[in-house]
Amino acid sequence: MGSNRLRHESSPYLQQHADNPVDWWPWCEQALTQARQANKPILLSIGYSACHWCHVMAHESFADPTTAEVMNQHYINIKVDREERPDLDKIYQSAHQLLNRRAGGWPLTAILSPDDLTPFFVGTYFPPQPRHGMPAFTDLLQNIIAYYQQHAEEVRQQNHALLEALQQDLLQGTGPPASLSPAPLDQARRELGQNFDQKDAGFGRAPKFPHPTSLERLLRHWSATREQADPDTQALTMARRTLHGMASGGIYDQLGGGFCRYSVDGQWMIPHFEKMLYDNGPLLALYADAWAINAETDFKRIALETAQWVIRDMQSPAGGYYSSLDADSEGEEGRFYAWTPDAVKQHLNEQEYRLVATVYGLDRPANFEGAWHLHVYQSIQQAAEKIGIDTESAERLFDCARQKLLSIREQRPPPGRDEKILTSWNALMIKGMAIAGRRLQRPDFIDSARRALDFIQATLYVNGRLLATCKDGRARLNAYLDDYVFLLDAILELLQSRWNSADLDMAIGLADTLIDHFEDRQQGGFYFTADDHEQLYHRPKPYSDESTPAGNGIAAYALQRLGHLLGEQRYLDAAERTLQATRLQLGQIPYAHCSLLLALEEYLYPLTTIVIRGKQSELSTWQTQYQTEYAPRQQCYAIPDTETRLPGFLNERPPADHTLAYICSAGHCQAPVTDLSTLKPIDNSIQT
Repeated sequence: MGSNRLRHESSPYLQQHADNPVDWWPWCEQALTQARQANKPILLSIGYSACHWCHVMAHESFADPTTAEVMNQHYINIKVDREERPDLDKIYQSAHQLLNRRAGGWPLTAILSPDDLTPFFVGTYFPPQPRHGMPAFTDLLQNIIAYYQQHAEEVRQQNHALLEALQQDLLQGTGPPASLSPAPLDQARRELGQNFDQKDAGFGRAPKFPHPTSLERLLRHWSATREQADPDTQALTMARRTLHGMASGGIYDQLGGGFCRYSVDGQWMIPHFEKMLYDNGPLLALYADAWAINAETDFKRIALETAQWVIRDMQSPAGGYYSSLDADSEGEEGRFYAWTPDAVKQHLNEQEYRLVATVYGLDRPANFEGAWHLHVYQSIQQAAEKIGIDTESAERLFDCARQKLLSIREQRPPPGRDEKILTSWNALMIKGMAIAGRRLQRPDFIDSARRALDFIQATLYVNGRLLATCKDGRARLNAYLDDYVFLLDAILELLQSRWNSADLDMAIGLADTLIDHFEDRQQGGFYFTADDHEQLYHRPKPYSDESTPAGNGIAAYALQRLGHLLGEQRYLDAAERTLQATRLQLGQIPYAHCSLLLALEEYLYPLTTIVIRGKQSELSTWQTQYQTEYAPRQQCYAIPDTETRLPGFLNERPPADHTLAYICSAGHCQAPVTDLSTLKPIDNSIQT
């Protein structure tokens, strides 16, 4: 058969399946109606462009005419890009968890009843022949259709039980309001310590993920205790060791900058090579914050290189950030990044090669399928000592060698790039760029964030509502909770780096839409989809951190921050209702809810809000005074004296004939500070 219906979709992932012999549909009402009328189960396949095993299953099964014949005969086949439709992905990943008692992943393979779209079977990757305890995909499909046709009543009973279980999740934590306790903050710290890998850093065993929200929790916990008699230096040590381990590992692109999705081993050496925007935004912010704590040059270098990679390779000419880079190139995972010693020798002089070989282990056995993926085995200082040159000369040689190798690598066929521009992921990178620009005094990073926000405002913000995705100038799909709350959070960070009153107006509009269209006013918390979204099988309220922060956690966190800035009680109340709704989750597994713990910490120990008013030429000097130290429970906005008619409390922070700072916390304000020399760092510790 020729190309199928996916040819006209905006998603690169769906377009990759347009020539399959499978009679694919996108998720649409026509496909659902076809399934109901034909009484055929729906085979729902969810993946994304940079997913290696999605490509493997596509090649092995979806491109195979025999497999396609079975699929087309017995099923209505729907292909979904989880990056465009995270609402569908969340529902059916939750079903996988409940039905299989373990987490799912991608590709996700779900078989749905056509009448109510309930999944009665959910799995992930399946091979074309029986392998490693997994059945052949075609055998599985034939067994499933036989069971569906012969055991209809059992399927209905399971479907009813599954829906009840999903709905029960929405009721957890309900009941009368109760006092919110700091106990989950301390319990999360203990759990992270118990899960910490003392040998190689990070959390748990292979595969090892960065977990930015966990690292941020450790940094904030240390900060909260640093003025106490017994500060939690171990929390800082765990975070620093993990950041160093990742920076030295193959999970970090040692030549081009930026982080891969995860490490397949426990030593951060060999990654799953896809690079995702949503990982790199939070990690950029973390490395910039870590630099602010104690000025370790490695942290600054990683932040600089990561931001430069994003601007160079991931920012579109229109300003928005692209979604991801594939793991594969030329049909092989990691091929773009791998080297041989001979290939390196061709492009470096003898001294450069000896230095690079010592640092990156080219003088050791191959570590990646007969080739070498760059991983730091020795520091430049150690390598310099080994080959008998001074450290300063070694650093110059090493930088020159890296640039040569990067230039050579750029001539290779690159991994595929998914050029979708997703609102939520762009927001994570806008926040990272704003923080890095502020910490590192890099206005070009702030400019990059500005261009991305300009793109969203011009393309993805229509009549006061957000759209979720844009590809080739075509913006579409109603936005989700993550789009609204990540962008609200990002705007507040960008406002602290560079004031723009129109951005504040947008932040207020986003917050109002959250409360009007996403909030569960009876039970508290926020649904993942708006009240006018397509009605789906289930309407979840995500509380746990996953590969991105939990939408409810960032909603409560950002609403509190905006509420304190403006003195708007509606936002503070909505944040408190969210925390009340999640009491059970925070009490049971707090370390899995670090985003919610951000909001809980700032609810229990209100942040300090600083508003500086003065001439534009003087503001940056004053603002820098407050932003040189890592003070996470502080927000600082420098507003030019030309800005008037500001909303809420800001209207009560007027400019004078000289620059001054208004400092407020926990419902009270100090007398305005008028002398820069009298400014003192804000104490963000928690006194016990």
